[in-house]
Amino acid sequence: MVKSDEVIDELKKIVKQKGLKYTEQREIVLNALLHADGHLTAEEVYNLVKTKRPDSNIGIATVYRALSFLEEVNLITSINFGIDGKKFESNQKDHHDHLICTGCGKIVEFIDDEIEKRQDRIAKKNKFKVTSHSMQLYGVCKTCQEALN
Repeated sequence: MVKSDEVIDELKKIVKQKGLKYTEQREIVLNALLHADGHLTAEEVYNLVKTKRPDSNIGIATVYRALSFLEEVNLITSINFGIDGKKFESNQKDHHDHLICTGCGKIVEFIDDEIEKRQDRIAKKNKFKVTSHSMQLYGVCKTCQEALN
């Protein structure tokens, strides 16, 4: 379970360390991702904020700036879809990897202990200390495969 108060406190600490002004807009965008079910584009974050917080005065440009900052300070992560842009998620979840459909953009999160063990063995064999990693497997989901046939 994500403890949003702790993450928001971390955001406040980071902003202070960087000598920046704390803005409620960053907090609102971060909260949207902390409570989202899945990966969201900037536009989806914007629409979610407008639905959940209609009183907030946040424009799409502010959402993009907030997402960029939050990713820079490692509070969120993204998956790049090339010309189709990025999808964002909170990095407060347990480690997981992704299957990404190049047809429809569907993202499936998965955890595989054997893959994790193998990565550790490969790193050890090469005298390499892994500090983080991200696995993204691209392909075509069942629905898109059926649509092609």
